Amino acid sequence: MGSSPALGTKKTYMFKSKKVSKFQFPDRRPLSVRIKDFFLSLLFWKGRKKGMVHTRDITLDDIRQVFFPKGFSETYSYLGYVPSSNVLTPIHGLVMAMDAAARPTWCPRWFLRFLNLFGNDLSSVRIRNHTLHNLFIRITEGIRFQDYKCKWSHYDLRISIEAPKYLQDIAYGIEIITYRIGRRQELIDEIKSRQKDFDKLHMSISGLEAHLESLSEEKYQSPEIQP
Repeated sequence: MGSSPALGTKKTYMFKSKKVSKFQFPDRRPLSVRIKDFFLSLLFWKGRKKGMVHTRDITLDDIRQVFFPKGFSETYSYLGYVPSSNVLTPIHGLVMAMDAAARPTWCPRWFLRFLNLFGNDLSSVRIRNHTLHNLFIRITEGIRFQDYKCKWSHYDLRISIEAPKYLQDIAYGIEIITYRIGRRQELIDEIKSRQKDFDKLHMSISGLEAHLESLSEEKYQSPEIQP
């Protein structure tokens, strides 16, 4: 049996210090405001605000898009910023490939649209409900279409997605193909504006650029016609 501590001695207790996150912000709102905000949260369709962060008010049209989507964009809206046009492009193919990777066969799309609305607040940065948000991430594994845009010209396409590498490779391939087709057509149009009988459409982009440069040099070096 262990011996009891001697009379007059003090016991020393070891406590683990709780590490406080530097990103933790205390709620300094008055109690009346917090109570009001709690009861407002029971109205699930009403948006809430805390500091600089706020959620949107859910409308009847938002509910309609969950269960009765119209067009390509609303059907795959749970993936994020998808094309709104119904004219099929390579980006639409990428979205459908992402849908096949993000949505299990047992999970209907309406359920993912529901989680995206009530969990993600139709946003990639806001969270309306942490439980539904975490369930959405668990099902889709975080696959999301962030953005697509043309930067310097109509064929300089930039695609931003959160997805496995093979989907990233598909997005990169679409960017390359879009650039090559657009750049080639731009060079051909520029050459034909200077050389009407140009018919070497099989030339590579580098060959077309060299040919256009030679035309520019010929025009620059040609002697001016004297009056």
